[in-house]
Amino acid sequence: MEGQVATDNPKNVVQSVAKAFAVLRAFDADLPELTISEVAARAAVDRGTAFRFIHTLCHLGYVASVAHSRRFRLTLKCLELGYTPLARADLKVLSRPLLRELVPDVADAASLGMLDGESVVYMERFQGDYPQTFDRRVGSRTGAYAAALGHAMLAYLPEERQRELLSRGERVKLSERTLIDLDALIDRLRQVRGQGYAVSDGENAFGLRTVATPILDDNGQPVAGVSATIRAERMPLDIFVAEVLPRMNRIAADLTKAVHLSFGTIAHSGG
Repeated sequence: MEGQVATDNPKNVVQSVAKAFAVLRAFDADLPELTISEVAARAAVDRGTAFRFIHTLCHLGYVASVAHSRRFRLTLKCLELGYTPLARADLKVLSRPLLRELVPDVADAASLGMLDGESVVYMERFQGDYPQTFDRRVGSRTGAYAAALGHAMLAYLPEERQRELLSRGERVKLSERTLIDLDALIDRLRQVRGQGYAVSDGENAFGLRTVATPILDDNGQPVAGVSATIRAERMPLDIFVAEVLPRMNRIAADLTKAVHLSFGTIAHSGG
């Protein structure tokens, strides 16, 4: 009968589809990154078949190569299929491979942060091996008023809420460029919302440049933000923004889509 699925006849099974899903199921929460040989072994297919399926799935956007390695990982596009390991993950887990691929290619550090009152809490962080005098560890905090991550999230709150949060704590100059005047900060947040991203050039720490983008829920409210940071001597600010912003926008878009596809559960889990 049309519309009825017959599962008892092997002739009705498309083996290539079955193998494609076997390749996808080779990845799980314990083994999120695999080589082609590992995929072949876990999916019970030969290496040549695994090679063709992996590269087809890469072409379709469901699998991506891991930078500077021979390994592959699932992309957030798999959430569209309801893929369990990713659907049950939180933003920290989902952001890790995306942030890691920024360092050291286009950034010296990359972070995931969330607002906690007037502060930004760093939930995930990748840093290069260069000597640093300014170190942000997972769980550390900084005032949202002085951080690009803070501006990227605050900009999407109602102005009354912005003023409330910015007025809670003491605003001190962390460098000569730090904005502390409330009205000037509100003007900056309007600019950030208009352009969709925030930039800091030595405002949170002298000699560091940061670009940050927000992760929004279905109502356009900020649930988190991602940022990329370089030392000022690495490149001029305008060049850094031009190079890193397209990648930051893609990361934020992917994580925003993950929040939407999970009906908001990802935004509130694990963090």
